[in-house]
Amino acid sequence: MPRIALQSIELPRHLTDRPIPGPIQQLLDESLRRTVAFHDRRESTDAEHFVASDHPLVYRTLDWIAETRLATGNRFIEWGCGFAVNACAAASLGWDVLAVEVEPKVVAEAAKMIAMWQQPVELLQGNFLPPNAERFSEDPYLPSLGHSAESIYAKLDMQIDDFDIIFAYPWPGEHRFIDELFAVTAAPGALLVTFLGPNEITVQQKMGRAFKR
Repeated sequence: MPRIALQSIELPRHLTDRPIPGPIQQLLDESLRRTVAFHDRRESTDAEHFVASDHPLVYRTLDWIAETRLATGNRFIEWGCGFAVNACAAASLGWDVLAVEVEPKVVAEAAKMIAMWQQPVELLQGNFLPPNAERFSEDPYLPSLGHSAESIYAKLDMQIDDFDIIFAYPWPGEHRFIDELFAVTAAPGALLVTFLGPNEITVQQKMGRAFKR
């Protein structure tokens, strides 16, 4: 498969010092409390593959992207949204947001979180991968490839290249797969924001000509 260039975007050195508005911080704090409570109830053992990202770090990154107008448009999708906290944070920045999650129990919690944030996030239960996504991976046993749920794009009458910003928190061993999927299917100029673990987040942009919508 031919390689398509992804440009790594240098993030601000003091990104973690970036201020978060008080009301947003309160929502992030309550989101964390609810997430911890979910795990304490041991419900997460029934919700396969659910791990939360560092939501304040994600918010700071998305806020910086919005401030610098790095994105070519305002259509945002979160691949595997969990409780949809990052999706809510994105919506608070004025973006048009779609959150996709496959696990029914997690989707139910995400709906509650969206109601708490009072943000216009569209939440869909289903598979964020396009059909035949296994062709982008050398390993057919990646966790994301194990879901039998239907891909959401046919329902939406949209494709991955309709989105300007994609957020993902890949499972161990899936980082290259997500990069490859994005590189081939996203629109030129689109951004891939990837949370990789504690204090580690990346922003990449697909090279090529893009047009403001």
